[in-house]
Amino acid sequence: MKVLAMYGSPRKEGNTTLLLRELVKGLHAQGGAATEIFLCDLQILPCVADHSCSQSGECFLQDDMRMMYSHLVTHDCIVLAAPIFFYGVNAQTKALIDRSQALWARKNVLKRPVSSSEIKKKGIFISAGATKGAKLFDGTLLTVKYFFDTINAELSHSLLYRSIDGKGEILKHPDALQEAYNLGRSLAAF
Repeated sequence: MKVLAMYGSPRKEGNTTLLLRELVKGLHAQGGAATEIFLCDLQILPCVADHSCSQSGECFLQDDMRMMYSHLVTHDCIVLAAPIFFYGVNAQTKALIDRSQALWARKNVLKRPVSSSEIKKKGIFISAGATKGAKLFDGTLLTVKYFFDTINAELSHSLLYRSIDGKGEILKHPDALQEAYNLGRSLAAF
């Protein structure tokens, strides 16, 4: 299974980064491998909504999203880890999601496949947010679900943690880290 691990946090030692690293460690422990990408290292421009992708299935903007399109359509499992900012994913992650409009247009407007295989991929979302709010992840899960649907993935697992804010605070929650590690181990079996 080809796993794409996308680190969405702007902090390289942020809580969602630490959780995703544990998942990747678990995957490696079982002999699996992952392509790891830090979105904060990429230049992904915001969508300009010119709708040219509805005619071509391609985005005309020239940036690192070109590489990301290739990763999104060729990997069998997509793992996205992103913190919650104001009850939504952070800007770097949202730019990736918004720019996936080209793939949405390819699939839904042009009726063309987004990848060579139409077998549903596995989608995993990892997130942490500062508040205890009961609806902290509601909007984000809907956004992530439809992002995954666009790239032919199904949201199969989500690891969501409330009341986690300070840099590295997740380290005080070994059960959360173990949960991520165990999920990584289980991915290697697919």
